[in-house]
Amino acid sequence: MDVEDRESPFDVASDRCGLPSVHLSTDEDSDEDFSVQGTFTEEELAFPPDLEWLEELYEDDHDDVDGDGDLAVAAVDGKKRRYAETARMFKLRRNLDQLDCFHRQKERDVLKAREELKLRRHNIESLVKHRDNLEREIERQRAADDSVAVFRLRSQHKHLCQELQSEEELEGHVNTGLKQQELVLREVEVELARFSSLRQEVQEEQRVFQAHKNQKASTRLQQERKASQNLQLKMQHLKQKQAAMLKKEEAECQTKIEEGRANRKIAAKYLKETIRRMQRQDAEKQQQRREFLEKRIQAVNSLKSNIAATQESLRVQQSRARVNAQKEEVRQTQLRESLEARGINSIKHIYQQKQLEEIKRKQAEFEERQKSKRAEIVAKILQEEQQVKSRKRQQALVPKPSTCHKVPLPGRASEKLLRYLAPRPPSAPVERAPNLIRFSDVSSSSSASSDVEDVEGTVPQEEEHQRLADSLAEPEFSGLWEQNQEKLQNKKRAPVQSEVKQEEAAMGGGALNIPAKKVHGTELKGPPFISKPEVVFFKDFEVGIIYKKKIALTNVSYVTNHCKLLGVSARLKDFLSISFAPPGSLSTGMSCDMQAVFQPTINEDLEGEVHFESALGPFSVPVRCTIKKCELEVDSQFLDFGSHVVGQTISRIITLTNKGALATLFSLDTSSRLSPETSRVQTASNVSANTRQEESSQHTTSEDRSRSVSMGTVELQPEQESQEFSEALHTGSEASATDPEIIPEGCASSDVHSDPGDISLGSVREGEIGPFQSLQLEVLFSPTIPGTVKLDFHIIFSDLTSKPIPIQVRGDAVSVPVRVVQPSIDLKICMFDRLYQDSIVVQSRASSALRLTFEVCPEMRKHMEILPKTAFVQAQCSFNAQLKFLPRSSLSKDAKDLFDSDTGVLEVPMAVEVAGQLIHLGFTCVQVMPLHFTVQAVVTSSELRFDRTPVDFGLCSIYQSVKSSVRLTNLSLLPQDFGFLSVPEFIEVQPNDGFGTLLPQETLEIDLIFSAKKAKEYNFQLRCKSGFNRDFILSCRAAGVRPPLQLSHSLVQFGATAIGDKSTAVLHLIHPKKTIPPVGKDAVAPAAPRLFSFSLPEGSDISIAPSAGRLLPGERCLLQVTFRPRLPDQDIQEEALRLLRRVELHRLEEQERSRHAEQEALKAVPVVTAKGKKAPVIPKTDQPTESPNPAELRPWSERQEEARASLLHSFTGRYSESTVPCFVSDGDPPEDDPQAQPAWSAFNTLHLRLQCPAVQPPLVVTSNSAKNVIDFHQVAVGERVIKRFTVQNISRETLDLGSSVLDVHGPFSLLNALRCIRPGEKHTLVVAFSPSLEKKYCEILEVRSQKMTLEMTLSGVAVVPAVTSSHPGGVLDFGHVLQKECATHVLKLQNSSVVAVGFRALLASLSPSRPPGGADGLASLLRTHTDSPVQPAVGSQNLNGLSVFSAVPAEGSVAPGRSLDIAVTFRPDHPSVNYSDRLTVELANKSKVCVVDVKGAASSHNMYLLGGDVLTVPIESLLPPPTTRRPPLKEPELKEKPTTPVLVTLRAGYSAGVITPAVRELQVGCIATQSVKKGGDFQWDNAASLQPLGFSVEPGRGSVEPGHQRTVTVTWVPHSGYKPYEVVQTCLPLTLTGDETNVYRVTLMALVSTAAD
Repeated sequence: MDVEDRESPFDVASDRCGLPSVHLSTDEDSDEDFSVQGTFTEEELAFPPDLEWLEELYEDDHDDVDGDGDLAVAAVDGKKRRYAETARMFKLRRNLDQLDCFHRQKERDVLKAREELKLRRHNIESLVKHRDNLEREIERQRAADDSVAVFRLRSQHKHLCQELQSEEELEGHVNTGLKQQELVLREVEVELARFSSLRQEVQEEQRVFQAHKNQKASTRLQQERKASQNLQLKMQHLKQKQAAMLKKEEAECQTKIEEGRANRKIAAKYLKETIRRMQRQDAEKQQQRREFLEKRIQAVNSLKSNIAATQESLRVQQSRARVNAQKEEVRQTQLRESLEARGINSIKHIYQQKQLEEIKRKQAEFEERQKSKRAEIVAKILQEEQQVKSRKRQQALVPKPSTCHKVPLPGRASEKLLRYLAPRPPSAPVERAPNLIRFSDVSSSSSASSDVEDVEGTVPQEEEHQRLADSLAEPEFSGLWEQNQEKLQNKKRAPVQSEVKQEEAAMGGGALNIPAKKVHGTELKGPPFISKPEVVFFKDFEVGIIYKKKIALTNVSYVTNHCKLLGVSARLKDFLSISFAPPGSLSTGMSCDMQAVFQPTINEDLEGEVHFESALGPFSVPVRCTIKKCELEVDSQFLDFGSHVVGQTISRIITLTNKGALATLFSLDTSSRLSPETSRVQTASNVSANTRQEESSQHTTSEDRSRSVSMGTVELQPEQESQEFSEALHTGSEASATDPEIIPEGCASSDVHSDPGDISLGSVREGEIGPFQSLQLEVLFSPTIPGTVKLDFHIIFSDLTSKPIPIQVRGDAVSVPVRVVQPSIDLKICMFDRLYQDSIVVQSRASSALRLTFEVCPEMRKHMEILPKTAFVQAQCSFNAQLKFLPRSSLSKDAKDLFDSDTGVLEVPMAVEVAGQLIHLGFTCVQVMPLHFTVQAVVTSSELRFDRTPVDFGLCSIYQSVKSSVRLTNLSLLPQDFGFLSVPEFIEVQPNDGFGTLLPQETLEIDLIFSAKKAKEYNFQLRCKSGFNRDFILSCRAAGVRPPLQLSHSLVQFGATAIGDKSTAVLHLIHPKKTIPPVGKDAVAPAAPRLFSFSLPEGSDISIAPSAGRLLPGERCLLQVTFRPRLPDQDIQEEALRLLRRVELHRLEEQERSRHAEQEALKAVPVVTAKGKKAPVIPKTDQPTESPNPAELRPWSERQEEARASLLHSFTGRYSESTVPCFVSDGDPPEDDPQAQPAWSAFNTLHLRLQCPAVQPPLVVTSNSAKNVIDFHQVAVGERVIKRFTVQNISRETLDLGSSVLDVHGPFSLLNALRCIRPGEKHTLVVAFSPSLEKKYCEILEVRSQKMTLEMTLSGVAVVPAVTSSHPGGVLDFGHVLQKECATHVLKLQNSSVVAVGFRALLASLSPSRPPGGADGLASLLRTHTDSPVQPAVGSQNLNGLSVFSAVPAEGSVAPGRSLDIAVTFRPDHPSVNYSDRLTVELANKSKVCVVDVKGAASSHNMYLLGGDVLTVPIESLLPPPTTRRPPLKEPELKEKPTTPVLVTLRAGYSAGVITPAVRELQVGCIATQSVKKGGDFQWDNAASLQPLGFSVEPGRGSVEPGHQRTVTVTWVPHSGYKPYEVVQTCLPLTLTGDETNVYRVTLMALVSTAAD
């Protein structure tokens, strides 16, 4: 058949079995193939990626031909032909390799299938034997009548039969698969035989191509040799030229060296002169420094003295406070006893005295604060006046509107306020600043009563008063007193609130609550418009007068809005009219005006609202209208005169204030008693009248009384009161005013009497108080009889709504005229045996001279004296007596009850007898007890005490010094100077050479440093003299010794060593053969072996080797002392904290700048509060920054690294000295116990002094956190890890770097060379670690320069990796998947080693080293087996060029002890059953973890059919299928879906005349997908036609669940008339119904075979 009519068998097979598309042609049919597919064009001859080198080869040939000239034309003509032939040859070679590979794969599959079939048959035989055994056992047990065993054996038999049946079915399936694979193998072998001639042709073409390639290579080799010769000639010429230049440079260098030598000689002369000049300058600087130090020492001494004085004063004050408290307690006790003895109520008297003292103290404090703040208020008022003037000048430039009115000059108001703020006596009445504001507001409304007819004039006048009040109440810059005043008002007015304030609060709280709305994503809270004022308030109106107010409405929403007037509340509809013109749309912040006209016709309080409508919802403006009322209050309802002498007259003032707009009449009534109803009145302040008392004599009473009444005057209160003062008296005054039951005890005692002659009212007893007025009511106290006087009266008013105000007045009268001015005399701190003096002042208020007698208690007569003992004090005068105090050492014995020896406090009660002083009690005269006062003092000693004596220094080596410390304590309460005098030369006293000052009760540690000059015993005394000329002796003793061992050098001076480098010194420890006794004896004893041990301080930079050992007599030990300077951890910590603080400070500065910018922005846009006032901008106070915690800085952190680098760059040098002790034993340990510790003596100790200068390192490590250790950690054997570290030259000189040689057989290697680095430059060193054995490695790499050697420690551990896979290897079947969908399987890699192991997941389809084009699959096609399924390692691939199988991640690392999942995904893009690939997981050391053969199948529908004979090869063609022109299909053909052919061959067995029926199985499956949840159905069409031919299908129809398969059994039993060797064949359709309906055309072909299976 022609090529156009029929495809080649190989093409058909490729299409059926899914092999890669391969198109091979021989010489005979090459012309036909080209005629069908067309000739090759330049685009079709494009090389694939793996043949690009061929194209380059031909391009090179073309270039060579072009160079030949004459051959160019011929070469160009034959270029295309050779190009096409070579491309064809390589494509054929690749296809043949794929065919060979496929053939080999099929051979392996056939062998595998045979082995599996053999295994199944063996299993069937064993199961049959087992079944026979069970049947015999069943018969035996049945015969034994064991029903239980029979039942158990029958169950086993049933289960065994099921297994046998499944094994037989599996054996049949394996046998069928083997035959299919053998069939495919035969077909592949046929194809290989077909292309044998083509293979020979390709081999010949390869030989020709190789010869051409070798020729080309030889030509290129000749060209390279010519080029190499030319290059060698150029290099020789260049070397000659360089040699000449080197000679010239050497000559110039020699000339420069000679010139430099001459210059150095000249420079050396000038250098010596410079050095001498610098030495002179250094000497001058040293002299200046010494002078400066002397000045500093003097300043420090003076500072010490000042500190001592301060501490002394503080301690004295504390002691005095304690003594005063004790004295006060004793005095209170004595006073209470004396008062109770005289029959006076002590509790009341003490309470009154305390209250009086507290009131006086607070009154003084309050007056002082008033004076200091008055100047601030005046300055603030002047500043506001200047600002008002500036605003007036600015407003004068702007045209005034016609509606504006004249504003009163602020100067008058400020002058008036200044007049009010002028100093006044304490008795001036007090009124709060808000009262002034209220007065101004109400006065404006009350003034409107005079303008009933002229309505137009009323409103301007009201606005004028309002502006005046606003100018005083709300200045442009609010003062601090206003904020404090508001706080005070809120606190002090809490108990009693006025009716108007309650109404205002209720009105302010009754604003309309508008639900929150969102505008442009922002929530709007509150009404969309706000009014100014917030509440339209018509206060104190009168019927018949018209009032007008102007209200401004401001849009506070976030969008353009409008407002519309809806109306007025029904309550106000008859009295209030609104004049409002809708303004239209208002932008945010814009406002409109409206006018409210109020014309009252009834005298009642009115409330209501003005309703508006806006785009965001309704809102309203509240309106309040109140009539005139009386608001009466007094400043205090309890008046306490305190204690006064009989015969004096004292006055107090009560201020009565009317805060309402209605006048009323008042009168003072003393007849009626208080009632609970009348006690609840309004008070302006709870401050007692005692705070404004004024004592005056009788001749000034009338003058004060005439000035006390001021009708109609308005008093102003200062801007701020003392909060402490108000709160202290608030409780007492309020309790006495509101609750008669809690009046002080003195008021309810039996001593209280009411005498109209003692307490009387002033001249003003009745009158009229106008609106907003205050008047003063005077109360007089003129005691005539000693005792407590009380008067109760109340103020009644003509206004029926005002309740009477009760007033309580109380006073105490005493008749004692003489007193001691200072009842407690404090002599401060006194010392024993020293004289102290003071004065006692006695004052008399009597009208005649009195005799005084001073008495001293008997216990104190040896220590205290008063001169004179008797004296006279004149009338209205005072007398001074002299007190002498000389405490003696027997004070504690003489006055045990008065003197406390533990604390040193002395408290002596003294008495003064006054002759002729009597007190009148009723009609009798009683002698007055003497006047008592107290003398207090703190008596202390002048002792200095040592904590121990004598001081024993013990044994001291003559090569060292021994320090012993004693504690010197000052037992006195006063500071004392001390000093050690006449100190021997072998001892030193520190600090400050034994001189200093001790504070009271202070203990100072004194260091005594003993340095023995000779080996002998020392006994001596030290004398300490105090500032009070007292001597204190300290005894000392010591013994000088000589140690048995000697050091060759006791002082080691290291050279300047860089940080990170080391310096080493060598010395010897010598043990002489003979030892001199330690304590100065002349006898010589033989030496014994000695043990020695050096003790180094912790964290020291010094190391000694050996640090311990044993020396025999006459031996010496070599000691190596190494100095390794490093930066202290404390310095690094402090530097890190400093850097951290600097960063934090910078951050705070940035925050402060941003906050300042925000405040400036807020100032530019003022914020309006709910009451129309500008809200003050309160600066945001940042939280105090916490100091960084040093514990939070981890070692080797980033901050620590920065700090270390900063210290190294700024390191200027460090010099330190240290002394290392060497302990020497007395001998060897005991022979019977060698492990015992030998005896050690302190006097045998040697000391090695070390001087260690450290300098800045020229070379530092800047990487690896500045560590000198490079740790590779754990590395798998066979791997290679590279690490880098960087060094930097921080010196000012160029460094030439070098390194030590590493072990050539070791795992460490330095990969780059070292070079010369300039100052500031860096160089990176690359170190590799590649271990070959499992062990630990460590090596030191030295980086050397001219000035230091930097040591780097290299370490690493080699381990063997251990990685396992969850899949053991073999086949991984994904089953059937819909095309363009995916299925995933996870492989888990478990790393049981201690290091991270790298891996790679390699797919054979993506591997560049695999056989090209599936040659492993083509090889298996040439086998002779026909019944085995063929599955190559790399099967079908996607048509879109992407791999059908993918592994994610393709490479990575598995952490130690962890696992990692590799997701293998199957994603086909077209239907095929031959998808396969090979996945290899290998480690970084090329070891393989697992090899998995993955396979899968793809279908275009969810229903599929498996089984039957294989009709195609498992390799798809690599070339696209040929396109042939087919005639257009007719319409019925288009509607009819194509069917899929399936061949099922049944072979019945014939043996010994018996025919065994043939059985085959087909599998109908359904793919589970997410889109389709239901399963599918299958049905055999026309199954009844199979019975005549002997075929049967079971089941004929059924359903399959998603993700499951169902087996369909086809059986053929030959009928009785069957002829041998006759093939029975029939065809019937199988319909599968799923997402689509597919029809399979199943061909059943049956025959009888006599061959044994």
